[in-house]
Amino acid sequence: MTTLKSDFLNVLTERGYIHQCSDYDGLDALAAKGEVTAYVGYDCTASSLHVGSLISIMMLHHLQATGNKVITLMGGGTTRVGDPSGRDETRKLLTLDQIEDNKRGIQQVFSKFVTFGDGPKDAIMVDNAEWLTKLNYIDMLREIGRHFSVNRMMAMDSVRMRLEREQELSFIEFNYMILQAYDFTELSRRYGCNLQMGGSDQWGNIVTGIDLGRRMGTSQLYALTCPLLTTSSGAKMGKTAAGAIWLNEDMLSAWDYWQFWRNTEDADVARFLKLYTLLPMAEIARLAALQGAEINEAKKVLATEATALIHGRDAAGHAAETARKTFEAGQLSTDLPSIDIPRAELEAGLGIATAFVRAELVKSNGEARRQIQGGGLKVNDRAISDERGQLSLADLTADGVIKLSLGKKKHVLLRPA
Repeated sequence: MTTLKSDFLNVLTERGYIHQCSDYDGLDALAAKGEVTAYVGYDCTASSLHVGSLISIMMLHHLQATGNKVITLMGGGTTRVGDPSGRDETRKLLTLDQIEDNKRGIQQVFSKFVTFGDGPKDAIMVDNAEWLTKLNYIDMLREIGRHFSVNRMMAMDSVRMRLEREQELSFIEFNYMILQAYDFTELSRRYGCNLQMGGSDQWGNIVTGIDLGRRMGTSQLYALTCPLLTTSSGAKMGKTAAGAIWLNEDMLSAWDYWQFWRNTEDADVARFLKLYTLLPMAEIARLAALQGAEINEAKKVLATEATALIHGRDAAGHAAETARKTFEAGQLSTDLPSIDIPRAELEAGLGIATAFVRAELVKSNGEARRQIQGGGLKVNDRAISDERGQLSLADLTADGVIKLSLGKKKHVLLRPA
C-alpha cells in the first residue's frame, strides 16, 4: 500500500477501522475524487441493531463526511434466507410480518449518522427484497448461478466450518452467498455502487460479489472490511451477561447504554474512543495518555460521546449527571431507572427476591437468594441478609422510592403507583 491520498481511507486507517481491502490504491483513487458509492447490508433479524453493527455504521458516517455516497441496504429479501456466517446452527425463519416489523425498527438509527436526501452525495436507503423477490428461479440459475463454483462455495468459511463440525447446513442457507453477491451487482447497475463494506466475517461473500460483478459486466468493484471486535478480555463486542447492547431506546435505555461504555476495560478505552466517537484524534491522544484512576475520566468521556451519537447530547449529559450523583456524590438520584409497583403490594409486603426479579436485576428468585447469600443485593444502600425479607411502605425514602442495587453499578428505583 502506497501513501494514501483520500481523506476517507486516511481517516479509517488512523482510527483503526480497516481489516481487509481488496485494492487500496484503486479504492483510494476513487475516494480522493469523491467517486465512491458504498453500501453495507443489514438483515432484519431483530427490531434493533446492536453495538456489534455500530462500527460499520460509523464507517458509513466517515464515508459521507469525506465527500462520498452512502447506501444503507435493508435485507428484506436476504433475511428470508438467513446468513449462515459465524453460526453453528440454522437461523430461525421469520415470517414476512416479523421481517417488516424488524426493518422498521432498525431503520431508525441510520439518520443519526448519515444525511438522507435527494442530493448527489446524500445517503439513500433501499431494500434488496425489491429485486430478490422478483427473481425467477430458472432464470436465476441460468444467469447468476452458472457463475458460481460449488467447489469454491464449499471452501467458504461459513460453509466449511459447518461441515467440518458435522453441523447441518440447509440448502436455503447455502444460497445466501449467491444472493449477497447478486446484491452487489444489482446495486452497481442501479446506483453505480462500487464498494461493499462489512465485518471481516463477510469477506468471502463480498469478494464473491466482486467476482460475480466482473463476470456480469459491472465496473470494477471493491471490498473493505472492519475487524470483528472483542474486548481485551476476549468478550464479543456488544454482548454482555445481561444480553445485547441494543441501539434503539425502546430496547435499551440511554442510562444503560451510557453505563455499558463507562464500564469499558482500561485497555480498550483508546481504541473505542477512535472507533465509537467523533472526537478529534488530538483529544483522543490526550485522554489515552491518562493513567491510574484518571482513566475513569476518559471512560466518562467515551460513555457520554458514544451515547450522544445514539440518544442525543441531552440524554447523554443526563446519564452522566445521574451517574455522578449516584456513584460520586453518594446521592439518591431519582433519575435512575425505575419501575412502578402497586402501592397495595407494598402495603401487604413484597418479597425482596420478587422485587429484584421484577426490577430485572436478577432473573429468578433463586438467583436473588444466591446474590443475597453473597452480599450482592442492597435495599436503600443497605446489604440484605434475610432471603425471606419483605419490602413495605416503611422502606420508602424521603423521595418516595425504594432503591434496589445489584453490586455497585446496577440500580433500579421502585415507585409506588
